[in-house]
Amino acid sequence: MDIREILALNLRKLRAARGISQEELAHRAGIDRTYISSLERSVYAASIDVLDRIARVLNVEVSDLLKRPAPTAAKKGRSPAND
Repeated sequence: MDIREILALNLRKLRAARGISQEELAHRAGIDRTYISSLERSVYAASIDVLDRIARVLNVEVSDLLKRPAPTAAKKGRSPAND
């Protein structure tokens, strides 16, 4: 999973957990809604300034947007040969 995919996953998850629409997040962060959508689809890479604005709206640290997800139990027992 590349860093854009990690950002997309975390952004969608954190935004949904707070019950904020893409439009509301964009408005509060001063970003276009289509840009938020593009970030959530891994189309664009975000600058650190944009990440900071999004993190502030979501009330998280920027690092929370970039944390790799923990491996799932199903994947822990898999070997690379099975992929």
